[in-house]
Amino acid sequence: MKLSKLVKVVASAGLALSLVATGTVNTSAKETKTLVVGATTSPHAIILKHVKKEFEKQGYKLEIKEFSDYPQIDPSTTDGSLDANYFQHQPYLTSYNKDAKLKKGDDGYLVSAGKIHFEPMGIYAGKSNDLDNIPDGAQVAIPNDASNEARALLLLKDKGLITLDDSVKVTSTNVTLKQVTSNPHNLDIVEMDGAQIASKLPDVDFGIINGNYALDAKVTDSLLASEASDGEVANTYGNVIAVKESNKNNKAVKALVKILKSDKTKEWIKTKFKGSVLPVE
Repeated sequence: MKLSKLVKVVASAGLALSLVATGTVNTSAKETKTLVVGATTSPHAIILKHVKKEFEKQGYKLEIKEFSDYPQIDPSTTDGSLDANYFQHQPYLTSYNKDAKLKKGDDGYLVSAGKIHFEPMGIYAGKSNDLDNIPDGAQVAIPNDASNEARALLLLKDKGLITLDDSVKVTSTNVTLKQVTSNPHNLDIVEMDGAQIASKLPDVDFGIINGNYALDAKVTDSLLASEASDGEVANTYGNVIAVKESNKNNKAVKALVKILKSDKTKEWIKTKFKGSVLPVE
């Protein structure tokens, strides 16, 4: 190679290296950050699919991995298989960290990046559909697990149908029917597996059902009353986007949370799920 050509090659190489070093290299492809989010199908994956297009307009890519069985979602986030997840409320997340022996500062410790929606417990019509004219002795099915039984009884209390001992709180986990202090309509309160109540509606006057179960059973049109979206229950049991602590300030995560919490998405959630899922206000 002639000396003049060699000088030009070296000079060109030097210019290229200089451009790389200063960050001025022109690239036609827009850099994209893929966010892999694990979610249960209803309503979480449905909501994520709705905002996917808007999220990707901001230069990101959203990969949604649906799980039918949720216990593996948090461990998959801890080990990095997922960047984030969307299926749980804060009490469940707190329990996961405790059970996994993870503490603040640990690599796999999970935190909330934002509270998005909650699935209110609602009173659904069965053989009866008028809460203002409840027949004496009406049968009401409620969930029999500890935390949901407390919520169900508090909902009946809020609607003026029973009164409860003052010790019953939203987060109570040791509630029984013995804590009902008055029952003016002589309601026959039947405890059963929460997942089965929707299918039993034809056999009872009313059923108190979690929003996700109501969605799965397609009984949302029979909703008569539900927990408020701006009360203690919503604040306690609002479903969150969960990430490793080190990812909490990730730009893609923050962009997704902002879209999910936008007024536009909130209105869509209200319309889409007919009260069985509500945005956290």
